Amino acid sequence: MKAVVQHEYGPAERVLSVEDIPTPKPAAREVLVRVRAASMHPDIWHVVEGTPLALRLFGNGLRRPSRQVPGTDLAGRIEAVGDAVTRFRVGDDVFGETVPLGWLNGGAYAEYAVVAEDMLVLKPDTITYEQAAAVPASGFIALSNIGLSRSFEGMDVLINGGGGCVGMFAIQMARAKGAVVTAVDCASRLDLMRSLGATHVIDYARLDVTQQPERYDFIMDVASTLSHGEYRRILKPDGVYVPIGHAFYGKARGRMGGRIVGSLPYFIGQLVLNMLNPRTRNSVNFPTKQEAMATMKALIETGALTPRLGRTYGLPDVAEAMRAMQDTSILGRIVIVP
Repeated sequence: MKAVVQHEYGPAERVLSVEDIPTPKPAAREVLVRVRAASMHPDIWHVVEGTPLALRLFGNGLRRPSRQVPGTDLAGRIEAVGDAVTRFRVGDDVFGETVPLGWLNGGAYAEYAVVAEDMLVLKPDTITYEQAAAVPASGFIALSNIGLSRSFEGMDVLINGGGGCVGMFAIQMARAKGAVVTAVDCASRLDLMRSLGATHVIDYARLDVTQQPERYDFIMDVASTLSHGEYRRILKPDGVYVPIGHAFYGKARGRMGGRIVGSLPYFIGQLVLNMLNPRTRNSVNFPTKQEAMATMKALIETGALTPRLGRTYGLPDVAEAMRAMQDTSILGRIVIVP
């Protein structure tokens, strides 16, 4: 089969190539998926570049990738099933993630991939393979922080970075829970955020949200640009703040870290602050991958969640797709079509 292969860490243009490799065989609780679409997202950049270096400790290899085919989010059709598989059968259309942790090469940028059955759910008929592949990683991050059971009815929610792929899902999920959503991003993304359900949209270049009189019950800082003092000014006394963490493809420095640890110090610091706060700590309830995928599938089927696509690329163009992902003029998820 054709697959994108990575033999070392570094810039995508140098370390990625399309090669013929053996088609994998599913283990007892795995399925073989004919990949119809696989998404490009920031964790792919981290794994291909191998930076920050600390992320290599999570299992992808210290000196070179031990898993050589990138990609984690996919949608496709099941071609074979392992002996112990009970949830799917050959011919089912599915979508999900190939690995439980995004900082690993997951094998999705290939014509075929093997996936554990509990990482997948049936693809809704109402969306395409490309739309389905755009959901798993970003949707899981958004849902994990919005929460499965947290109520937002009538609450004021701020999504900082609402025009990115995580932010787009967060807007829709918060709206589905009854929130009044204010979304912040650049001017070119304001119309998109309105179309997703944001009641108020702010161009960060024209208006500093932290200097406005409004206060919020819940702030999701997808862009990770708000300091502790800044978000405290606009957070209600009993409000909740959650950081997502974004290293901006190695461009962020200072408080965001650098080549060794990236944004981990900032993110861990904010997480510690949240866990020391009993109100925030009690609101944390991370779903399993299967719970999250089932919830997102249900939201898609009811029309509450609609994946937005940017551009599609073929396997030979993965390096170009990675460059395009860093272009803020592209709205929606970039997808690889084998």
